[in-house]
Amino acid sequence: MVKVRAARAAEAEALTGLVMRSKAHWGYDAGFLAACAPELRIRPDEVTARRIVVAEDPQGAVLGVASLEGAAPLATLGLLFVEPAAIGQGVGRLLYRDVLRRAVEQGVRRLVIDADPHAAGFYRAMGAVAVLADVRGATPGPAGTMAGGGPASTAAGWPGSLVRFEVAPAPLADWARAWTGGGRAVHVGNVAEFNVQFADSSLDREQSAAHHYSCLAAFYSPLPSALVLPRAVPAGWTELVGRQLGWTGVEVYDDLVERGPGLAGAVRARPALAARLTGAGEPLVPWGLTRPFALLTGRPWRPGELRYESKAAAHGLFERILADGGHPGIVLPSQVRAATRWAAARLLTARARAGKSTVVKSEHGVGGSGTTVVTAGQVRAAGGARAVLRRLPRGPLLVEEFVEGPTDPGAARDLTYDGFVDPAGRVHEVGAALMDVTEGAYRGATVGPGAVPEWAEKPLLAFGAAVGRELAASGYRGWFDVDFVVDAEGRLAPTETNLRLTGPAIAFMVAARLDALRGAGHLVRIADRVELGARLPEAQADELCADLARACAEIGAVFVPAIPTGAFDPAPWLGVLVAAHSPETLDAAEALVRSGAAAVGALFAAPPPADRSAGSGTPVAGPGQVLSS
Repeated sequence: MVKVRAARAAEAEALTGLVMRSKAHWGYDAGFLAACAPELRIRPDEVTARRIVVAEDPQGAVLGVASLEGAAPLATLGLLFVEPAAIGQGVGRLLYRDVLRRAVEQGVRRLVIDADPHAAGFYRAMGAVAVLADVRGATPGPAGTMAGGGPASTAAGWPGSLVRFEVAPAPLADWARAWTGGGRAVHVGNVAEFNVQFADSSLDREQSAAHHYSCLAAFYSPLPSALVLPRAVPAGWTELVGRQLGWTGVEVYDDLVERGPGLAGAVRARPALAARLTGAGEPLVPWGLTRPFALLTGRPWRPGELRYESKAAAHGLFERILADGGHPGIVLPSQVRAATRWAAARLLTARARAGKSTVVKSEHGVGGSGTTVVTAGQVRAAGGARAVLRRLPRGPLLVEEFVEGPTDPGAARDLTYDGFVDPAGRVHEVGAALMDVTEGAYRGATVGPGAVPEWAEKPLLAFGAAVGRELAASGYRGWFDVDFVVDAEGRLAPTETNLRLTGPAIAFMVAARLDALRGAGHLVRIADRVELGARLPEAQADELCADLARACAEIGAVFVPAIPTGAFDPAPWLGVLVAAHSPETLDAAEALVRSGAAAVGALFAAPPPADRSAGSGTPVAGPGQVLSS
């Protein structure tokens, strides 16, 4: 494994040779390289002052060199050169990330990079933001050297324009440090196990969708040490995720559940695995709390902690908070628990006669399951409320006032608050997110600077924190969110709580990791379902994801496949994450991913030979695979 260490003064001459070989790799002529040489030279007495480090392979060969120059809060990436034979092997990425890490430690909040145009694509892919196309003659660093390419020398006669980039080095967010203690964690993908404990009839008894969603276990914290998954996942997926998020040595234990939802029980049935996961001194992070997970971890099981997962109980909690006042801009839609289907039909009929739409909910449900919006026209078309209700899941129903949204179709409609209660009962605010909800079903969310309208943030965060305090007082410990809809007057209406991790939570985790890895200010969007144009064999699905990652990097965005196993369904799809530093780039990245995913159908326009058919696409990754990047 390549490692980074401080350079030594005695290496100065050898490092200068590496820099010149790297510079020559771009095809510059001998005259230009000779003119560059004085500024590219590394002198023994400046190795320490310029904070020069090297990347070294296990045999001690130096593969690259980088420097962090200047003093906080402003510094410069003065050198970043890789031995030509090692270009493309991740050495530059390793050095760049080390520079950002050291910049954070030294209090640097703005890092300037004046890059050779040949290196511009690298810095864009690493998350740096271009601010000037041409800085010819600039001398930002002590030696005036340009990362990735050469000097900004007026004497040498620069043959091309430099590209100035900036990045804002950032530490891991305070909330992320508090979530898992700032270290690595074991992620347990017990989505199905969490869902099934509520025995709600709106949920899939086989929990096949939940097993797909368990892939999000990769992102339960910013830095996993192990992933524990019920179904097999492709090895190529774990490798790509690790490369995109800078993870190494993440152990993957998959294909643990032959049938049913019992992931924690399956781990307990493997004593060696259970001992490995629980005995490493690292926190175990589940999707949500369950009795089997409590048995696995030795945590006391208190089912009452989850009482506000009930939509009716959450509504009552909202009522109590609002009764105390102090939350202007928050309104609560009326809700009635129908004792019988007849009672629900009467309520629905009365609202339909008044021309009003109604939200009919099951007591529980995830991702919009068990939640149906019924218009007056639908009641009439069906021949009455009883006919509508026959199509809904069995079990108790909640009949809720439908909140009419803003007249502007582009206005924010669905928002959410994410936070968590730590073991000591302290509430930590994570933030607010804009959700994509279509016909009552959650489709994704966006987090990051400017994702939520400014007018909504203050009341949303205040109400979410109030809910968190009530949850803490009730004994709940763990992640939670509060979902809101925006009414026609621009007020927020809380609709439910989720006492578990969520899709927006995953986006927050990835944003925290990318901010620490690539610089502050990432917008991250999670899209639950990106349709594929064809059902792909595993190797082709891996190739598609790698191509999408490269295409997004070229525009300064990040692509991370979040749910790969849906690619092997009869109606194939992917869950994805995209990230960028601007809304425009984020939208462009999502459009690129969606079009690229849809276009794969063209590859299969003609029936392929039998031995290359899409087949079952059965993943082959096995327990104990190690993710290395």
